[in-house]
Amino acid sequence: MIQRKTTYSEFRVGQGYDVHAISDGLPMWLGGVRIESDFGFVAHSDGDVALHALCDAILGAAAMGDIGKHFPDNSDEFKGIDSKVLLRRTLGIVRSSGSWEVVNLDITIALQAPKLAPYIESMRSTIADIVGCTLDRVSVKATTTEHLGFVGKGEGCAVWATVLLGR
Repeated sequence: MIQRKTTYSEFRVGQGYDVHAISDGLPMWLGGVRIESDFGFVAHSDGDVALHALCDAILGAAAMGDIGKHFPDNSDEFKGIDSKVLLRRTLGIVRSSGSWEVVNLDITIALQAPKLAPYIESMRSTIADIVGCTLDRVSVKATTTEHLGFVGKGEGCAVWATVLLGR
């Protein structure tokens, strides 16, 4: 087995979690990708709950608070903003504060419907492009909750994100 030497001298792990309610007639964005659906997420921004959880994980790993601290949901500046912009800004914040880079990330999306399998690779590619890492460092998974809880009843979506930062 060949071992690769890492260029990182320090690592940090962060976890993010976010939830958004579902409503008819709204666009659905997940992982930076538009999902074909008759409903979407209620939010101040575009509602991309996956990218919001990822931003929280990145900020948490760098001990820099959460997405609400940097991009408050009562600010007109962020009304309707594309969450890909929020992810880029989040990366800029952590890179400028401590030269942190994403080593890898893992996202789990809990949503009863629609089925997300056709969109997973697009989400992975979109996130890898924004983060500036290879595709093999980005994991996105989707699950249902077997009709249990608010997710299972179709009332909302929950996302967990874990990230490893290195510098």
